[in-house]
Amino acid sequence: MDALNSTKPDDHQILVEEKLSARILTLNRPKQLNTLLFQMVSRLLELFVAYEEDSNVKLVIVKGKGRAFCAGGDVAAMIRDINVGTWRLGAKFYWMQFTLIYILATYRKPQVSILNGIVMGGGAGASIHGRFRVATENSVFAMPETALGFFPDVGASYFLSRLPGFFGEYLGLTGTRLDGAEMLVCGLATHFVPSESLSLLEEALCKVDSSDPAIISAVINEYSKQPYMKEKSAYHRLNVIDRCFSRRTVEEIISALEREALNKKDDWISETIRSLKRASPTGLKICLRSIRQGRLQGVGQCLVREYRMVCHVMQGKPSKDVFEGFRAMLLDKDKNPKWEPSKLEFVSDDMVDSYFSMMDDEGWEDLKLPARSNLPAYAIAKL
Repeated sequence: MDALNSTKPDDHQILVEEKLSARILTLNRPKQLNTLLFQMVSRLLELFVAYEEDSNVKLVIVKGKGRAFCAGGDVAAMIRDINVGTWRLGAKFYWMQFTLIYILATYRKPQVSILNGIVMGGGAGASIHGRFRVATENSVFAMPETALGFFPDVGASYFLSRLPGFFGEYLGLTGTRLDGAEMLVCGLATHFVPSESLSLLEEALCKVDSSDPAIISAVINEYSKQPYMKEKSAYHRLNVIDRCFSRRTVEEIISALEREALNKKDDWISETIRSLKRASPTGLKICLRSIRQGRLQGVGQCLVREYRMVCHVMQGKPSKDVFEGFRAMLLDKDKNPKWEPSKLEFVSDDMVDSYFSMMDDEGWEDLKLPARSNLPAYAIAKL
């Protein structure tokens, strides 16, 4: 156990509390919205692996300091690494992150993520795959990757494809934000607890001394409320979303939305069309293909495939959109990315296929996931 409590220089980025048989991990980069650095992912992996083997630990709670749970991986740090060194530095981060996600998705002990604030990208990867996800009135979920020239990764092709109807395609392609009530109703969250009750909930969870998911769930239920769903929620439009986002191609999805717009004046439809037209054409096409394949794959297969895709994106072939998206949205902040290819019709099926192929690069290998054993039934169901 001493090795886990050793104080490394970066230990303050993940705070560890031991309370009876519970362990509380707090992501602690509040000014950076708890975006994940390589050493944080590496530390989480080390802790989760150790806790799974430690019979004294029954439950792991993960939360974020400040107004975010976690806004994703630290893209700026990663793009810097790629620019000064090689895309392989980025690949190393993803290898570690996807390994952590696989362990969380198949974890033998209950993990409770307290999503009191922003949950985006890698933050969703570190929580949505776990057993319990507690949303609050402060929760804001989004997978905004297509606007950055990227695609929803971190196993999103697994969890988005399992949302009701084609709601996952809608979220992944448009990057739409959801609040806590919407997260609960579509299944991204398992519970909704008002933020004022979180400290009581945490206290109660730490006293449980059990790894039985039914007992943990019952404790969270005691503090749960039925949240109010806002009238303008996209979730109320599931029938339109299913009609449009079930189409085979991104072009057909946009045409279907434009047809809906002709039938009735609706700000929501026009905003949806606008967000699709602003996003990277390459990002949209690989995102749709990824979610469609995810519907038929287990979580491990999704991660192996997404790792291939990520490596192609970081290598900048065939499109360099991720670097342009980063420049326009996060660096220069002119919010005017020049995508290349610039239109959906210029992104050929062959280009899309190439993102799903193995890398033809010396020394590159497919993601190798750790062997898992003695898994509970709910974890086996994900394989």
